[in-house]
Amino acid sequence: MKVFIVGGTGLLGSEAARELIKRGHEVTSISLPPIPVGANLPKEMKIEFGNYVDMPLEELEKHLIGVDWVVFAAGVDERIEAPAPSYDFFKKYNIDGLEKIMKVAKRVGVKHVNICGSYFSHFAKKWPKEKLTKYHPYIRSRIDQEIIALSYADEKMSISILELPYIFGVQEGRKPVWVFLIEIIKAMKRNTYYPKGGTSMVSVKQVAEGIAGALENIKGGVSIPFGYYNMEWKEFLGIVHKYMGYPKKRRVITIPSFLLALRGFKMRKEDKKKGIESGLNIVRFAKMMATNLFIDPSEGALSLGVKEDDIEKAIGDSVKLSLDIINKSSSNIIDMKGE
Repeated sequence: MKVFIVGGTGLLGSEAARELIKRGHEVTSISLPPIPVGANLPKEMKIEFGNYVDMPLEELEKHLIGVDWVVFAAGVDERIEAPAPSYDFFKKYNIDGLEKIMKVAKRVGVKHVNICGSYFSHFAKKWPKEKLTKYHPYIRSRIDQEIIALSYADEKMSISILELPYIFGVQEGRKPVWVFLIEIIKAMKRNTYYPKGGTSMVSVKQVAEGIAGALENIKGGVSIPFGYYNMEWKEFLGIVHKYMGYPKKRRVITIPSFLLALRGFKMRKEDKKKGIESGLNIVRFAKMMATNLFIDPSEGALSLGVKEDDIEKAIGDSVKLSLDIINKSSSNIIDMKGE
């Protein structure tokens, strides 16, 4: 099949391209320049440069004519702070740009569009009483993205959305999203203070397998909760400590979630003065942080053919590159924005 990846030089897009090429598919990508220095991109992938958000429909159509499958591995994540109201920013990159692609894909006969989404959508639907879309602009944008994307599914074009959790793995030359966490831990002198709870996680290789599996097997329109490994924060942070070179005696001390909420209240006041707004309301998000946001692999990943991977190595690679960037031993780094 001929596959077109939006964001093909990014972490997820390039790994998906590698997996799809390995399975015999032909891959073209569109991305924002520049290519990260040292990035190991598949040599068989054709790379075109452009901004899908601002691209006229006529130009986008030229890219999609003759394409069988589209992968949307772009957009922005919840860590972005945007001018208030931040929903407008998330809508532009996670919904409006994608909807342009969907319209053109439908018109030119694309058979399947796969979208890299967020596991926050899964929990927003699972826990409606928490009203996650009301309090978190980013989560609202992801739910709205799913609603709009799935409206395009019919007997001629399938839509699959992977509701992705925390992802580990690196691309040389691109800043991991985990730099912020490493900086927080480094600022704590003797022990690491964190709320209870935990998260589902996957490696970038597993995401690539999931994308390929969805394209090859899914029919109709479906959102797929996508997780493989589930860890409580204490276990996860123990691995992070190991790759940061900390001694085993360094402890993870559980703090009550209200302390995180108080910190979030202060952060929101500071953001308001600056005229910016986070994608997640940290005051409200403290409760989620203290919850086990787990997804069993049988809910989706296993059915897509996703295999075991070395998640500890993937975490370790993410930590080590983050440390290199913080210590300025890595240069020419591109911020990881989701393009």
